[in-house]
Amino acid sequence: MKILKFGGTSVGSAQRIKGLLDIVNPSERQIVVLSAVAGTTNALVEIGQAFLAGKKEEALELTKQHKHKYELLIKELFATEQGLAKGQNLIDYHFNYIASLGNEMFTPVEEKIILAQGELLSTTLFHFHLEEIGVPSVLLPALDFMKIDEDNEPMVEYIGEKLTNLLSIHPNNTLFITQGYICRNSFGEIDNLRRGGSDYTASLIGAAIQADEVQIWTDIDGMHNNDPRVVKNTTPIAHLSFDEAAELAYFGAKILHPQSVFPAQRYNVPVRLLNTMDPQASGTLISKDGGQTGQIRAIAAKDGITAIHINSSRMLLAYGFLRKVFEIFERYKTPIDMITTSEVAVSLTIDDTRNLGDIIKEVEDFGKVRVDHNQTIVCVVGDFSANTHGYAARVLDAVKHLPLRMVSYGGSDYNVSILLDTEHKTEALRSLHNRLF
Repeated sequence: MKILKFGGTSVGSAQRIKGLLDIVNPSERQIVVLSAVAGTTNALVEIGQAFLAGKKEEALELTKQHKHKYELLIKELFATEQGLAKGQNLIDYHFNYIASLGNEMFTPVEEKIILAQGELLSTTLFHFHLEEIGVPSVLLPALDFMKIDEDNEPMVEYIGEKLTNLLSIHPNNTLFITQGYICRNSFGEIDNLRRGGSDYTASLIGAAIQADEVQIWTDIDGMHNNDPRVVKNTTPIAHLSFDEAAELAYFGAKILHPQSVFPAQRYNVPVRLLNTMDPQASGTLISKDGGQTGQIRAIAAKDGITAIHINSSRMLLAYGFLRKVFEIFERYKTPIDMITTSEVAVSLTIDDTRNLGDIIKEVEDFGKVRVDHNQTIVCVVGDFSANTHGYAARVLDAVKHLPLRMVSYGGSDYNVSILLDTEHKTEALRSLHNRLF
C-alpha cells in the first residue's frame, strides 16, 4: 500500500481537487492524506484568535467570509444538484459549528477544534466529488486512529493497530481518504500535529502500517540543492538519505516538514517528494541508502533565529555548568539549534522566543548575557565524515567575505552550519552555491 499526501496548494481550488485523479489511481490500494484547502488554516487561526480575545462579532464575520469562499468552491466542484446540495449541507454544518463555539467558554481546546475543521472539510469534499463521478472511496476519520501521548509524541503502535482494523472492514476497497494534521491527545480531545503536520501524518501512517512508500505531493519538483526563490539554476536532488533529508528539512527546506522524516526512517519506509503541477517529474527519493559519499548535496537556510551569548568566569574548569544552563531551556521547553563553547563562554541559538524574557532572567544568574535577533542559520549538507578532506574549508572559504557569528562543525557527519545576520543570507546562499556547485 502507498500513502499519498497532498498539501493545501494541491487542493487549493475545485480544478485542483478534480485533478487529483490524474495522480491518484483508484485501482491501486492507497491512502490519500489531505491538508486543508489553501488559506483555510490561516483563516481558522484568525477566527480562533478572535474568539479567544473575546471579539465574538469579529470572529463571526470572519467565519461568514470564509464560508462564502467555500460556497464558491463547491459551485465549481459539483456538476449535479445532488452533489451541490451535499456540499452545501457539509459547509453549513461545519461553519455553523464553528460559529456555535463562540456561545461557550472559549479556551485553547475549542481553538484546536476550530483548526481541525479545515481538513475535515477538504477530505469530505473530495470524497463527495469521487462519489458524484462514480469512483468508490472510503473516508477514514483520522480522529479514530491518530493519537499523541501526554508528551505530544505520536503513538505509532496504537495508530497501526487502529488503522489496520479500520482497513480490514473494507477488504474490497482500494482508495481511502483521511485527514492530515489532526489527531486526538492523551485526554481524547481534538488536537493537532502542529503546522506542517500533514507530512507528519503521512509518514506516521506509512510507518504504522509498513507501507511500500510515502509520497509527499507539493508544488515543487523535489528537494532542490539550494533555495530556488533566491538562487538561480538550482536543481532537484534525485536521491537523499534519511539523515541528509532530516538536516535539510530542519534547517529550512520548506518542501518537507522536519518531523516527518523520523517515523519513515525508524521503520525504513521510503519517502518520495513529487510535484502535483508536474506529475511526470522524477522528484526526490529519500531512503536508507540514498546518501552519496564524498559529495556536498545541498544548502538550506533557516530564518527567525535568536542567538544568546553567555560569558562567565564560572565556566572555567567547572563541571555541571552547561547542564545547569540547558536545564533552563528544558524547563521552558525551548529547543536549541546550534551551540559553540569556549573556556569562559557559550553561545547558542533558538527559534522559539515565546519564553525568551524568562529564560534570559534565569541565564543572567550565570554571567553576562547578550542577545542577537534577526539571525539566520545556513546549513550545508553532505558527506562531512572524518575521512573526508577539505569540504569544511570550502564552505568557510565561500563565505569568508561575510561576518560570521557562529560556526558548527563536527556534531554531525552530514552538515556544517554557520550563523550570520539575516541581511547577509541571500549573499551567503549565492556565494556557497557558486563555490560548491
